[in-house]
Amino acid sequence: MPHPLDSLFAPASIALIGASRDHEKIPGRLLSMLRKNGYPGKLYPINPNYDEIDGLTCFKSIADIGAPVDLAIVVIPARAVLAALEQCAAAGVKNAVIISSGFAEEGGDSAAMQERIADLAKRTGMRISGPNAEGFYSQAQRVAATFSLTVDVKPGVEPLVATRKRIGIVAQSGGIGFAFYNRAKALGIALSYVVSAGNESDLGAGEFLDYLVQDSATDVILLFIEGIRDVEKFRAAAQRAAEIGKPVIVTKVGRSGAGERAAASHTASMAGWSAAYDAVFAKYGFIVSSDLDEAITIAAVLTTNPLPKGDRVAVLTVSGGAGIWGADTVALQGLQVPELPASMQAEIMKLLPSYGTARNPIDVTAQGVNSGGLQKSIDLLAASGEVDAMLVVLSLSSETRMPFKEAELKPVIDAELKPILFYSYTLPSDFARRELAKSGVVVLSGLTHAGVALRRLTDYARFRPASPVDASLLSPRDLSAQLTAPLLSEADSKALLRAAGIGLPEEVLVRDRDALDAAIVRVGLPLVMKIQSPDIPHKSEVGGVRVNITTKGEAFSTYRDLLENVAKHRPDAAIQGVLVSPMAKRGVEIIIGTLQDATFGPMIMVGLGGITTELFRDVIYRPAPVGPTEARGMLDELKAAPLLQGFRGAPKADVAALSRLIAQLSLLASRHASEIAEIEVNPVLVHAEGQGVTIVDALVVKRK
Repeated sequence: MPHPLDSLFAPASIALIGASRDHEKIPGRLLSMLRKNGYPGKLYPINPNYDEIDGLTCFKSIADIGAPVDLAIVVIPARAVLAALEQCAAAGVKNAVIISSGFAEEGGDSAAMQERIADLAKRTGMRISGPNAEGFYSQAQRVAATFSLTVDVKPGVEPLVATRKRIGIVAQSGGIGFAFYNRAKALGIALSYVVSAGNESDLGAGEFLDYLVQDSATDVILLFIEGIRDVEKFRAAAQRAAEIGKPVIVTKVGRSGAGERAAASHTASMAGWSAAYDAVFAKYGFIVSSDLDEAITIAAVLTTNPLPKGDRVAVLTVSGGAGIWGADTVALQGLQVPELPASMQAEIMKLLPSYGTARNPIDVTAQGVNSGGLQKSIDLLAASGEVDAMLVVLSLSSETRMPFKEAELKPVIDAELKPILFYSYTLPSDFARRELAKSGVVVLSGLTHAGVALRRLTDYARFRPASPVDASLLSPRDLSAQLTAPLLSEADSKALLRAAGIGLPEEVLVRDRDALDAAIVRVGLPLVMKIQSPDIPHKSEVGGVRVNITTKGEAFSTYRDLLENVAKHRPDAAIQGVLVSPMAKRGVEIIIGTLQDATFGPMIMVGLGGITTELFRDVIYRPAPVGPTEARGMLDELKAAPLLQGFRGAPKADVAALSRLIAQLSLLASRHASEIAEIEVNPVLVHAEGQGVTIVDALVVKRK
């Protein structure tokens, strides 16, 4: 089925507005790159100052061409761009890439010009990439619509290609996108597309991601993200990638900005500036990397290997020390390097000299390479059920000798029984890279990156996309009566949660001393008493909380003390009364919260709760809503997860009840995103398995 952007990435004709004869300047280089890469379609240079450029007829304007144009590449001064685009739209041009700079990145009138470009795209239906873009490169269709020198073609130089699978790159920085390609090309990784999104006046990273997800020529996607503008398109494409199992490697920059904001709850203040992005990446199984070479290494491994079935790694080496280093690297990533069974060790030792070792790491020694022991060990381990992946550590610096024969290595690589990574501790020669490329092997030269790639592959293999959230988890009740007050106290917040169908203990709000007796009888001893005011979200800070009250007399004196404390610390606060609650039985303290992210909307957070919440900041975020299964996955990611699983002899906690509560709160936040800014329940006491959870405190913050 055709995609709307097919005519952009595989255009039958291209008009180059602002073409030049000077190949040292960007307009001239654009034409040169298109021709050097063998663009097969029709090229129409446009510049009123020339009759021809490089043997091609040069037109005064787009209207003079008189033939259909799929793509216009615009590289003229910013002030002239809008008029040129109007002419393109009038001539029926389907797509435009604006290389020109001087738009929103400059602000002021220049930003207004970009807005007019966006309006033109909406009005005419012409799809526009940029402005301030570095263009794109489609290797399969030989469309080098870019001035990047990384796509230059050197006469007589045969490109290195080791992978059958291809990577597609989308970058919100043109230079970095083509840097990914430049490094991938050096390793022999095949490419489908590199796309520079530029300022995204019309086409954004989300739509480009969508194109690569559906593209059969793209097997692995690399994203370089500063911030997502077309959020819904991005999320839909990410969901599709998760469903079809197409790996997406993402690098998100802009993590160090001071993006904290004042907030009423701990939940929001702990979110940090990039937590929502990480939550979205986690939801869709994106492989996160913060290093260019690491990302390319992960891409190299994904394009040359199957996914592993487990986390057991065999390390093979020709150097004992290098093998130990490789084993350490893998183990530090949390992967297993198990000792091989005696029977397998015996089989491998038949292939090695007596001073070799087969325990794991396996030192085949230099002699073992010459005798074929290295290749035969790889064959044995590839067929074995004892390990899930291999890391081969060796020296590939020779310009004349190879430790493998293509006829022996290629069949085991082609069989794709398990991942086999090849790391050279000496700088690999061009000869070695090219010889191993014939077998479908990419030679890695960063050991830590190789270890990280194995870890990421293992994690990705375990990832399963979340199921659609069951809306019946929460009854669709009208909550307008609970959202009338400008600020909500704990009692107000709990009333809202109850109205939404979320279970809470029975509590009584005592507005005067005379009602306290009946409240004690109704709730029962021991009990907890808390001052209630919408002006005091954190009650303990003003001495407004007392727990474990065991007698009626103590309850009456506590009532007096709470009112006196708040009068002393916050005389301006509007007091609703004192909330009388049953003393909850013990349990693991968890915090659950929601907040509104400016980009992705409502988010759900869960973490280690109580007074240590902000100390340890052990929290996990996801876009809301989530279902109970996804909530359970969030709990498993917490460092405190063992506390829920029966740590040091304690009974297992009721994780099922906790997961359901997380799902309910996430649904509440999602349904009422226009009214509710934040929800926080902290602590939630998680009792023993089958005994449920208790919400001790709650705060709902309305949107302003």
